[in-house]
Amino acid sequence: MREVHVIGGGLAGSEAAWQLARSGIPAVLHEMRPVRSTPAHVTGRLAELVCSNSFRSDDAEHNAVGLLHEEMRRLDSLILAAGDAHRVPAGGALAVDREGFSTAVESALLAHPLISLRREEIASPPADWDSAIVATGPLTSPALAECVATLTGAKSLAFFDAIAPIVLRDSIDFSRAWYQSRYDKGTGTDYINLPLTRAEYDAFVDALLAGERHLPKDWEGTPFFEGCLPIEVMAERGRLTLAHGPMKPVGLTDPRNPGRRSYAVAQLRQDNALGTLYNMVGFQTMLKHGEQVRILRTLPGLAEAEFARLGGMHRNTFLNSPRLLDDTLRLKARPGLRFAGQITGCEGYVESAAIGLLAGRFAAAERMDRVPSLPPPTTAIGALLAHITGGAKAETFQPMNVTFGLFPDPPGESDAHGRTARGRERKRLYAVRARVDLARWIEGGHALAAQ
Repeated sequence: MREVHVIGGGLAGSEAAWQLARSGIPAVLHEMRPVRSTPAHVTGRLAELVCSNSFRSDDAEHNAVGLLHEEMRRLDSLILAAGDAHRVPAGGALAVDREGFSTAVESALLAHPLISLRREEIASPPADWDSAIVATGPLTSPALAECVATLTGAKSLAFFDAIAPIVLRDSIDFSRAWYQSRYDKGTGTDYINLPLTRAEYDAFVDALLAGERHLPKDWEGTPFFEGCLPIEVMAERGRLTLAHGPMKPVGLTDPRNPGRRSYAVAQLRQDNALGTLYNMVGFQTMLKHGEQVRILRTLPGLAEAEFARLGGMHRNTFLNSPRLLDDTLRLKARPGLRFAGQITGCEGYVESAAIGLLAGRFAAAERMDRVPSLPPPTTAIGALLAHITGGAKAETFQPMNVTFGLFPDPPGESDAHGRTARGRERKRLYAVRARVDLARWIEGGHALAAQ
């Protein structure tokens, strides 16, 4: 059986190599460290955790990432097995001992007879590699990033990434908000509008100016682009900058006050095909996460807002996956190349490893002359895959954590806003359905059996 090459020994690449080998397919894992390091890594070990040591919530009943943990355990994930073996006390979260975790992952990979590790930088995947997985993360080497940019037609993959918060639609108070596109363009649910009075607007600007910010690390010191300034930087340029910019009220009519124009309007734009997630338009920010939650919940209609993702600006490297990748993570312009991990536009350790798991299994299926089978979109791993390969809008695609907002609505009676149960009960319904559908997928022989 011919080998599959995996470029990058982080969480996604390590998981992809493990899944290939467990399926009986030889894997060659290429890792440039320690031959060439990055500004963020400290060691040369595989699967080094460069930021937090937390894999976030392990609650599989009421948290989407906890459900993803459970699904990956059922799919023989090396990353979750090592995490469980080296977990440290962290309440309801799965946090790990960094050194023990990465040592365990590297030891397991080196011990497997079908995995070989090569410490070398791959600047460009050779043309005779008919199957390769690129899992090089947000710190992809400049040479490889340039190669990928050439293959995809992208002018640049590495840039100062502007991210706006994303709100779960079901957490918005529609007694204060309404659906309408500016000047009634588009469909009826493209945008949700939050009207502000002069007093509410002034208080919001004051809060932005006083909010505590996260300052990027020195190695992330790329200047701001004028087209994607943080909202607090715009506010510093004048109190009316936002009211004449992303919060301008023109072309919008509050149905509760049709004769009076709002002083300002915060708009949220539909961000996924299911209409469950809404992006806060123009609200990219460097405020610390706790400050974002506190300040944004002062906006009308967001008092109880739940955030699928909070905002930020940082150096990043990722593909516009909805446009460039097919549903099995292959590059449309060169199907012999798959992508996995953060470079695909997923955010977070666990999400990156999950996409690596799928990339490895898809590549293994092809090596065995089988058609790769997609996990159900009602599962956490399937919902994440569906989002990055087509569920998200290519025009506004940004990195995303797994969240219940990526799932199709759970079954049951719905109200006018498509809601069934609320809060913890709604999340439980997602989890119950996901378990059933994942079991059917596995029992149907669609998930590859471990060798």
